[in-house]
Amino acid sequence: MIDSIVKSPVFGIVITLVMYIIALWINKKTKIAALNPLLVSTIFVIIFLLITKIKYEDYNIGGQYITFLIAPSTVALVVNLYKNIDLLKKNLIPIFVGIFAGVITSVLSVFALSKLLGVNKEMLSSLIPKSLTTAIGVAISQEFGGIEVITVFAIIITGIVGAVISPFVFKIFNIKTRVAKGIGLGTAAHAIGTSKAIEMGEVEGGMSGLSIALAGFISVILIPLFMGMI
Repeated sequence: MIDSIVKSPVFGIVITLVMYIIALWINKKTKIAALNPLLVSTIFVIIFLLITKIKYEDYNIGGQYITFLIAPSTVALVVNLYKNIDLLKKNLIPIFVGIFAGVITSVLSVFALSKLLGVNKEMLSSLIPKSLTTAIGVAISQEFGGIEVITVFAIIITGIVGAVISPFVFKIFNIKTRVAKGIGLGTAAHAIGTSKAIEMGEVEGGMSGLSIALAGFISVILIPLFMGMI
């Protein structure tokens, strides 16, 4: 009976939601930015699986349905963008230049550090999409022989670090423009950064959502060209 429960799709979904709700509660109570609900809930799920000795494959029977929702939930971020379409038209060139520069910087920084540390191509392929949303990042990683688990981990860490340090970065560089904050967070820290941008305001959230989509589009074209040259 227990085996049938564990292998039910409902099991993985319920465990994921329960762990996330607990992590969200911890984050709200402590108000510590580093205790990001996504990171904490992931750790909780891993600990739970290790303690109960439940196979990841059994858990993922249900967990895969939540993973499937990553792409449509990312698309839903465009709602805030639609509400601020006039700002997009007004700042069209700076927005596109900023996102393009962000993608280039992300790719080149990973490549430079990989060369400096002597990282092989498999690891480079796993890390190079770190600033993209999970759905796009994993697809790019798999295309070039990257390790999916490492890619997902790199994406999560990048998003959390970006969300945590963004207020300090904006303060240090005196960035006050709401559009610039949204573009920076979305391009550098994908959906996790966007959740922080939404906290800042509707404009920041909308621009961050746009950045995720455009950064993904640019990366799908740019990264294969870059990987083909190395």
